[in-house]
Amino acid sequence: MEEPTSPDDILGHARIRREAAPIRIATGEHVQNRIIFKQLLQAQAIDVLQLDSCRVAGVNENLAILLLAARFNIPVCPHAGGVGLCEYVQHLSFFDYLSVSASLEDRVIEFVDHLHEHFVHPTVIRNGHYQLPDAPGYSIQIKPESLAQYSYPDGPAWRI
Repeated sequence: MEEPTSPDDILGHARIRREAAPIRIATGEHVQNRIIFKQLLQAQAIDVLQLDSCRVAGVNENLAILLLAARFNIPVCPHAGGVGLCEYVQHLSFFDYLSVSASLEDRVIEFVDHLHEHFVHPTVIRNGHYQLPDAPGYSIQIKPESLAQYSYPDGPAWRI
């Protein structure tokens, strides 16, 4: 069950998890920092951590959350439903697998197949699997022509 109550209601998640067992509880795409995740984990309130890499404050915060999840043996399944999130979270999942959890068990990454054409290095999926990017960086550089087209309020896309 995903996000069964307010994302910062730690005790609510814990109670729902206890009473809904064996149904697993997932949350995190609206959690903004490692402290809330720490409290969710300490309260045994979740079974799956759904990290949103754009909502938390940068790479270091993302890595701290991955390490917390590993400490509590909770799988991380990054939220990737928005523009550019697939590009962001692929790196986190690769890092989690290669350097933290070393496991693919109970791990998935959402994939939404839209708007990748606006990125210089878009996500590549083959046979249902994210492919490791072959360019340096975080894969989120937006093409200059897309920025110009959709820049608000002066981009051509906003003209009536």
